[in-house]
Amino acid sequence: MSAVPNNPDEDVQETREWEESIEAVIKAVGPERAKHLLTKTFAKAYEQGAEPPSTNRTPYLNTIPVSDQVPYPGDVEMEQRIAAYMRWNAMAMVVRANRDPAEPGGHIASFQSAQVMYAIGFNHFWHAPSEEHGGDLVYFQGHVSPGIYSRAFLEGRITEDQLKNFRREVDGKGLSSYPHPWLMPDFWQFPTVSMGIGPICAIYQARFMKYLENRGLSKDTGRKVWCFIGDGESDEPETQGAIALAVREKLDNLVFVINCNLQRLDGPVRGNGKIVQELEGNFRGAGWNVIKVLWGTGWDALLQKDDKGVLRKLMEETVDGDYQTMKANGGAYIREHFFGKYPETAAMVADMTDDEIFNNLARGGHDYDKMYNAYLQAQNSDRPTLLLPKTVKGFGMGESGEGMNISHQQKKLATDAMKKFAGRFDIPVTDEQIANCDFISFEEGSPEYNYMHERRKALGGYLPARRLNADVLEIPPVQDMFKILLDDTGERTMSTTMAIVRILVAIARDKKLGPRLVPIVCDEARTFGMEGMFRQIGIYNPLGQQYTAQDAGTIMPYKEDPKGQLLQEGINEAGSISSWIAASTAYSNHGITMIPFYIFYSMFGFQRIGDFAWAAGDSRARGFLIGGTAGRTTLNGEGLQHQDGHSQVFANFIPNCVSYDPTFHYEVAVIVQDGMRRMYQEQESVWYYLTTMNENYSHPAMPEGAEEGIINGMYQLSEGAGKGPKVNLLGCGTILRESIAAVEILKEDHGVIANIYSTTSLNELYRDGEAVVRWNRLHPTEKPRQSWVEQCLGSSPAPTVCTTDYIKLQSEQIRPFVKGIYHTLGTDGFGRSDSRQALREHFEVNSHHIVIAALNALVESGEKTAKDVAAAIKKYGIDPEKLNPLYA
Repeated sequence: MSAVPNNPDEDVQETREWEESIEAVIKAVGPERAKHLLTKTFAKAYEQGAEPPSTNRTPYLNTIPVSDQVPYPGDVEMEQRIAAYMRWNAMAMVVRANRDPAEPGGHIASFQSAQVMYAIGFNHFWHAPSEEHGGDLVYFQGHVSPGIYSRAFLEGRITEDQLKNFRREVDGKGLSSYPHPWLMPDFWQFPTVSMGIGPICAIYQARFMKYLENRGLSKDTGRKVWCFIGDGESDEPETQGAIALAVREKLDNLVFVINCNLQRLDGPVRGNGKIVQELEGNFRGAGWNVIKVLWGTGWDALLQKDDKGVLRKLMEETVDGDYQTMKANGGAYIREHFFGKYPETAAMVADMTDDEIFNNLARGGHDYDKMYNAYLQAQNSDRPTLLLPKTVKGFGMGESGEGMNISHQQKKLATDAMKKFAGRFDIPVTDEQIANCDFISFEEGSPEYNYMHERRKALGGYLPARRLNADVLEIPPVQDMFKILLDDTGERTMSTTMAIVRILVAIARDKKLGPRLVPIVCDEARTFGMEGMFRQIGIYNPLGQQYTAQDAGTIMPYKEDPKGQLLQEGINEAGSISSWIAASTAYSNHGITMIPFYIFYSMFGFQRIGDFAWAAGDSRARGFLIGGTAGRTTLNGEGLQHQDGHSQVFANFIPNCVSYDPTFHYEVAVIVQDGMRRMYQEQESVWYYLTTMNENYSHPAMPEGAEEGIINGMYQLSEGAGKGPKVNLLGCGTILRESIAAVEILKEDHGVIANIYSTTSLNELYRDGEAVVRWNRLHPTEKPRQSWVEQCLGSSPAPTVCTTDYIKLQSEQIRPFVKGIYHTLGTDGFGRSDSRQALREHFEVNSHHIVIAALNALVESGEKTAKDVAAAIKKYGIDPEKLNPLYA
């Protein structure tokens, strides 16, 4: 029977007749017929002007009725004994670590609330990769990592010394705080503790699995993506921001499990409401299959006796804040403040003790039968499925944190509290073991030990586990792959963005590498000149193209196809980078090396998806991010919000991101080919960020022997000839062309001879220089090494000026390695719309300002005078009193 309605019923008898009609239909011909009749009835009501009731939120009950439950297939008592050991070791790991003065932190409460749902997955559902099964992918909630380590320890996959060094990693013996593939590359698969990133990445991971299957690169072996989320994490926009995609693309391989312990890090998630009902409404409204697991088996008998629906009414009207308070205050409090609200419900528990109320009336997420049946339905669902198990944060921690606002921050437990914890779960530990926080395990060959290993053997092996490498791709030399981009373009002009597009086309045409290419755009393919690829390789859509494209008759029509390669993500940077992460880690998660290129407005790259980029580094991603239309003065018409002067600086924050800002087409070709060699042939765990421009100009042929310098970040483009003071002009991107233009001005107007250097990567130059400085510092008795900058410029170079389309910090970072006078110009400040010429004048990075900077440097070296500089400022019409662009 449904819950008692909140509004008074004007005709109880009529209502009951309608209810009996539906009951009769279900009994006679089943629920599907009843669903059909209700759908028709709601449609007719809408046609007649009556608004149908919302069906997005169902009564506050378990979705699966008791009559539909199947028996639990495992040995529950055995699994509970194993679980008790897992609980103890997970708790002891954190408590033990925080007895040390270092106090590295950790979390006890999260795993204790979620233990049952992880145990059931490990014992009955999650496949490891095998010949028969590709392996399920599990996004573990970050805060439960102690519990995952605890199980791995019981299985013999992690040592006791590692447990003792939880969160102590510097000496290489410890365990990382959360899931971090970079730190534990053979164990963790996905970094998940930066909240919201795990859920959206899981959605696009499930989608990428379908992509591989539809393109014939992998087989459908029933693999699932399981993503575990805290209910507080559902506040992150990324957690729910892509749930419509899962339905639109029919991701029946995706399961979300949101652990509804009703608490955030500081307090209730929805104290005045119900987070379970809110989430159900959101996901059901999007089309997901939603399964609520709210009440444990102990509630079944009470609900069976609830013939008037009063208990159901009470469940509906009690808010989460009250549920938490009751759980934290024991059975007597629950009797008085919950059941005592109505005489009917008080009578239901009259013959139960306070301890029975507290212990036997458990929440559904702690019930093996309820959770197993929910997992089973999710496993067999033909839609993406959300499980909403209701649990208690800090379950079993008692007065030290069970259901309390302080639960998340609890990292220490007193000996007495640990003793009570052990008693709660019948954990066989002595007083001495409790006092010492000793870890416990099963003897090899014991029934529990054998059970664990038999369950994992039946599921193909152990999880979590990360495959280190996949198939190796042979990458041809740059002269073979991208020969068209090595020659002089003559009068024909192009941009470096177009050079990237030509590279993509060349890769797509390669018989071996072409199928591995994954171009990704977020609804800007035409901006980057990629529309030709629509027809060449198609846009991926699992449903194909069920409409006639408006441009079907053109030579470059919009073409969607189940076997399409290009991922057109819509206006969605977070989704696009999630797709890219899935593709760039396919070598590990799917055993298939893919070559992903995600192309985007550079301003909306690191600035908007910086946390994802960091996660990509942690994930050991291998692929290319292309910041198109880059630079603060190159994207001339778009203004402040679009003009990028800092993404290259952001890129340097991520240790395994290799970043470049090329000027010429051959530089792009050399960089991409070398990146492919490193990532896909040599299997290095690095990924690449290239900024490319939309400014068209002629490109020279690649100078002989330039490859090494291009890759290292700097090479000499031309050497000044003649007599006179000398300067070095450094630049990258399109601003290098301003430095080239300054050469003639310096020579003709001031008798200054300039050498030109292309600095393809100031970030790589900085990293190289810092590595050399460190080596020299730690090897004081050996011959000092030289940085690449020193090798290029010499130990006592002429004055040097470096100019970029980025903030000055980008070029300032190599100052320690320029052994002489060094001036930098950059685009600090907000962007704005105007012509490129006007913008470069405004930011003081054009050829005339480069000349002024060079003359000032020569004043410092004693080869020019201040009067020379003043005359040049006047000659070029520069206003010295203009407001600094940093503040304009």
